[in-house]
Amino acid sequence: MDRPALFVLFGLVLLFVPGRAKDAAPKVQIYTRAPGHYDEENILICHASGFYPPELELQLLHDGKVMEGTNQSDLAFEEDWFYHLTRHAHFTPTKGHQYSCGVTHRGHTKTYHWEADV
Repeated sequence: MDRPALFVLFGLVLLFVPGRAKDAAPKVQIYTRAPGHYDEENILICHASGFYPPELELQLLHDGKVMEGTNQSDLAFEEDWFYHLTRHAHFTPTKGHQYSCGVTHRGHTKTYHWEADV
């Protein structure tokens, strides 16, 4: 096999290697550890899954401002090379305030809002 044909064949193989030719937006859930009631301490959780490529930023927001004291899991992946990531924080929700999760993936940011269990 001549050299140019070998390069073309190698390029085609790379297209089918897992994780090389896919692009998937994250599926995002924002929820609390215990039922979410106002004025009761809880944990706010934002979970993003099923995304590729792995570069993703999660921010927990209180009235549009980044919450302090949040913790994030390590980036993890499944057998199919799609990734998942979780960020959480202790908080006490107050009526009239908005709690949300900002997700940035591939240069696009989307905000997901938490709803109290009332």
